[in-house]
Amino acid sequence: MNLRKTGHIDIYHGKEISDPYVWMEDMLSDDVKNFVMEENSNTEKYLSRIPFRDKIRSRLTELADYTRYSSVIKAGEFIFYFKNDGLQNQDILYRQKGTEAEPAVFLDPNEFSSEGTIAVIEVSVSPDNRYLAYAISKDGSDWEEIFIMEIESGKKLDDCIKWVRYSSISWYKDGFFYNRYEEVKGDKFKEINKSPETYFHIPGELQSEDKLIFEDKEDAEKSFAVFSDQDQTFLFRTEFIKSKSGNRIFYHDLSPDQNLTDAVYIPLTEDHENEWNLIEADGRYLYFITNKDASRYKITKYNTSDKTFSDIIPENEMVIENAVIAERKLIVKYLKDAHNVIIVYDLNGNFENEIELPGIGTAIFNYTKKSFNEIFFTYSSFNRPEIILKYNISEKLISIFKENEIHYDADSIESKQVFYESKDGTKIPMFLIFRKGIELNGKNPVLLYGYGGFDISMTPDFKSQRILFIENGGIFAIACLRGGGEYGEEWHKAGMKLNKQNVFDDFISAAEYLIKNNYTSPDKLAAQGRSNGGLLIGAVINQRPELFKVALPAVGVMDMLKFHKFTIGWNWISDFGSSEDPAQFRSLLNYSPLHNIKPVNYPATLITTSDHDDRVVPLHSYKYAATLQELKTGNNPVLLRVGTNSGHGMGIPVSKAIDETTDIWSFVFYNLEMEIN
Repeated sequence: MNLRKTGHIDIYHGKEISDPYVWMEDMLSDDVKNFVMEENSNTEKYLSRIPFRDKIRSRLTELADYTRYSSVIKAGEFIFYFKNDGLQNQDILYRQKGTEAEPAVFLDPNEFSSEGTIAVIEVSVSPDNRYLAYAISKDGSDWEEIFIMEIESGKKLDDCIKWVRYSSISWYKDGFFYNRYEEVKGDKFKEINKSPETYFHIPGELQSEDKLIFEDKEDAEKSFAVFSDQDQTFLFRTEFIKSKSGNRIFYHDLSPDQNLTDAVYIPLTEDHENEWNLIEADGRYLYFITNKDASRYKITKYNTSDKTFSDIIPENEMVIENAVIAERKLIVKYLKDAHNVIIVYDLNGNFENEIELPGIGTAIFNYTKKSFNEIFFTYSSFNRPEIILKYNISEKLISIFKENEIHYDADSIESKQVFYESKDGTKIPMFLIFRKGIELNGKNPVLLYGYGGFDISMTPDFKSQRILFIENGGIFAIACLRGGGEYGEEWHKAGMKLNKQNVFDDFISAAEYLIKNNYTSPDKLAAQGRSNGGLLIGAVINQRPELFKVALPAVGVMDMLKFHKFTIGWNWISDFGSSEDPAQFRSLLNYSPLHNIKPVNYPATLITTSDHDDRVVPLHSYKYAATLQELKTGNNPVLLRVGTNSGHGMGIPVSKAIDETTDIWSFVFYNLEMEIN
């Protein structure tokens, strides 16, 4: 494909940087549409020649076809949860009275769209259990719309709240707080999103009547949220700025008939250097998880009467990940070597007991109130689908509320955790999932997955599509790279900004470990990552192209000099830094996937993105694919697959997920010369 190139030059701190495919930033242009159409056509031609593609699709469909449950919400006498019978494009919200009654459909998003491209991404119940508000996303976009239903009758109100983005639905008295942006007049999948505003909505009223609660006219790149505690004793405002990974938090002591727009907030913190996450208020005390003077986090409480902090659960060798308060207990979820441990304390931080989990896995707290005598949480591991567990606090009993089906031989699959040394000697954990009895002969196909950023931890979870690879002799490896949150804020900072090369070194060292220890060889090794992980794969195959046979960069941030100029990209400066800073510019230029492509033999590469991705806009992948196809040598294919009517990955319909995974696994199996059973 002979693509048009321009002589466009950008100048950064006196250095000229060529951007010949800058025209691809106009994603609505006919030229870009034609480019995408031709790329998809070429990719389809390649994939259609793979003889076992239909067999892969059939097996993936079988693996996805199982009943699964998630996200319990308790509202008065009702319990809500999501359920999917298997191949439904979107999970359905069910309602039942108590834990034993028959459930009934309350909200079915599959009725919203014939293609199943409208997803419910959040639900929130009013304090009086009268209303359930829910947010939807269309075609995978981060833009949301909020609607409201009466819980008792199931009636949908006429309310429709638009131009919402990255917002919670935070109830207070007879309404809720939400964040919105100004209506975008241009390309809403590219235009930069700044100057958020917090509004208060009362059910039954028009959005135009909503009260403006907070805005910051001096800093358009500040983000924030307003919310109250469960007892509605305090209002809180938390704020973030683009250059810091911490937040400031403010509170307002509520009084009767307080006018929300006149609330005067008291700052609890003076800067944005540390994280402050409210657990809950209890009487005059505010309970927080913070990493101030505690890289692995601690729990502290603030006395609003005498304005003092006191630590109640100090930092230890495990990382505090989350906590809830229920029945006068503090229930704390820890990370221990990238898997969860849950411990119960009293409100003064005295140990009471550990909740025994089914094994090494990941637990996620569901909606909890202080008044609950039981809590619900989901649990999953690498070889077992999610189950919903119920824990009775006073009786210290754990039981299964809903259990997902198992439709394959789970006992034939095992997992283990290994630790390897990175380039600088740092010990890095890695999970390996494989079929029992696998022989370490250096010939096994391995897919190495990584992320390494934004304080996000790689923990055990279940993905049905992995089973296909594993049952056909593959090993799935997940490296817990620096930049994530597996070992607290120091671990995160070790992979941020000027330290970003550590993330790439960690991933390269994982590949070298797998080869050295006879799990695989370069001819049998694939590398995969999404979003920040797509950036990771792009950077790594520039630095060590000979180490991998297949590369799968998905929805990646590939232009590290311009990422902050599109949609919400400015918000990532806290992790990446910015090309507007001279030192950070040099660091970004040194690893930016787009700017370090060279004429060498790259791995067989399948680049995936989506036309409605308004988080990491697809122009990143377009420019990257065009440059890689132009400069690479050798016979390995470099393909671009652009999904339609889908976004960054949120709310993707089951049918589209199967289509995409079919193409990815077909590409992997074919290029790793795997046989499919």
